Amino acid sequence: MSKRLFILTGASRGMGAAMAEQLLAADVHLLTLSRRPAAALQAAAAAAGATLAQWAIDVGHDVGAAARLEAWLHQHRPRQYSSAALINNAGIIGRVGSLTLSSADEIAAVLRVNLEAPMLLTAAFLRATRDWTIDKRVLSISSGAAQRPITGWASYCASKAGLDMFSRTTAQDEALLPNPARIVSLAPGVIDTDMQAQLRAADSAGFPDQQRFVDFHAERQLVPPTEAAQRVLAFLAAPDFGAEPVARLHS
Repeated sequence: MSKRLFILTGASRGMGAAMAEQLLAADVHLLTLSRRPAAALQAAAAAAGATLAQWAIDVGHDVGAAARLEAWLHQHRPRQYSSAALINNAGIIGRVGSLTLSSADEIAAVLRVNLEAPMLLTAAFLRATRDWTIDKRVLSISSGAAQRPITGWASYCASKAGLDMFSRTTAQDEALLPNPARIVSLAPGVIDTDMQAQLRAADSAGFPDQQRFVDFHAERQLVPPTEAAQRVLAFLAAPDFGAEPVARLHS
C-alpha cells in the first residue's frame, strides 16, 4: 500500500505537536524535525500503525538539516507514496521590544528559524522530489504579522513577510518546472501557544499592543492548538490548495 508522506518541523509542542498526533494513520509515513522527539508520539504511531521517524534537530542551528533531509528523500522511491508534503511549522518570536535591545545572535536566530530553515528545507524537498509525479505540497506557517507591522516585533514581522514572499516566488518558479509542487504560506490565526504566553509576559514599554494579547487570553479568543492543527491540516488537504500562495485562516 502506498503511503502519504509528511515532513513536519517544530513537532515537539503547541500546534506542531497536535499536527503530528493528528497525522498518524496506517497510510502515513511521518518524519518530524524538532529539538525534542517525543516518546508518546512514538507509542501513538505504533498504536495507529503509522510509520514514524523523529529527528532531534534544531532547525535554527543545524545547518546540515536540509542536506540530511535531501539525502533521506533520495533513499525513498516515489512509488512508495501517493503524496508528499513538507510542513514548515517551526517558529520563534525572539526578543519583544526595540530592535536595538536584541543581540546579533537573537536577531539571527529568528531569521534562521522563521525564514532560512524553511527556504533550505523547501529547496531540499523540491530537489529530491523533482522526478516524483505524485501530488507534492509545501505549507509554511506564517502570521498576520507578515502583513501588518507590530511595534516591538521587527525581526518576527520581517521574517514572516519574507516567508510570504518566498512562497509567492517559489510557487511561480515551480509552475515553470516539471512535476511542480504546490506552495502556500498560511497565517493560521491566533493560537494558544507558548509564544502567546511569552507575549503576555513581555515588557509593555516597547510593545504597546501587549494589552491586546492579554485580552485575547482573558476573553478566550485564542484557538486551542488541537483545533488549530485540525484547521491547518484540512487546509493542506483541500483540493484547491495552492490556488493562492499566501493565505489566511479566519476564525
